[in-house]
Amino acid sequence: MDIMRDNRIIMDTLAPDVAKQAAGIRAAEMVEDGMVIGLGTGSTVLFAMQQLSREIREGLRISGVPTSFQAAMRARELGIPLTTLDDHPVLDLAIDGADQVDPVFRVIKGRGAAQLREKCVAAAAGRFIIVADPGKIVRVLDAAVPLEVLPFAVTPVLSALCGLGGKPVLREGQKKDGPVITDNGNMVIDCRFGVIPRPEQLELALTTIPGVLSCGIFSGFTEKTTVIVGDIAGARVLTR
Repeated sequence: MDIMRDNRIIMDTLAPDVAKQAAGIRAAEMVEDGMVIGLGTGSTVLFAMQQLSREIREGLRISGVPTSFQAAMRARELGIPLTTLDDHPVLDLAIDGADQVDPVFRVIKGRGAAQLREKCVAAAAGRFIIVADPGKIVRVLDAAVPLEVLPFAVTPVLSALCGLGGKPVLREGQKKDGPVITDNGNMVIDCRFGVIPRPEQLELALTTIPGVLSCGIFSGFTEKTTVIVGDIAGARVLTR
């Protein structure tokens, strides 16, 4: 048996979770008593929520606005008090993950099909904290862009995306037949454009297509974004 090889396999398997945990814990440390925060969707944010749960048991007082049913369920299980944008339209900060982050903190999000609510929460937050492992940090955005689309308009939206040079695919569910349905009752289209040299222009073009409710490019929050990159040695805090 090649013990060194087996150890490398174990480390390669554990490294992403260790990195996510480091980033999540560091993000939780930025939350102060009395804050109202946005709670993103995904595995990295879960580590932040778990840390916040421990601090709540020690006396921390906060409220969270979840970006999805998943985030709400996790928060309730962890004892994190929840609120809404109706009650708190301005948030102190939001903690969320990302599919990709570029050098000026433009982001692609939406792998968890929650980008519409995530964008609403990010817009409401005074600070936008992105937690990520090193694999999410890229020189240029080139991941598939998720779009939340009205079911009524899926076919014309697919056609419009092809007209923009994209390669759109309706996202299919796993462990269910048929398309993914978002928490808002809509469908998700994943569209590849290759390298995206001007994310702001593409975001505008996508969101002006009738039937598109939101796209996964987040280019308007760079000035208030902090990126926390975790790795097996800890976490790095990147700011503009």
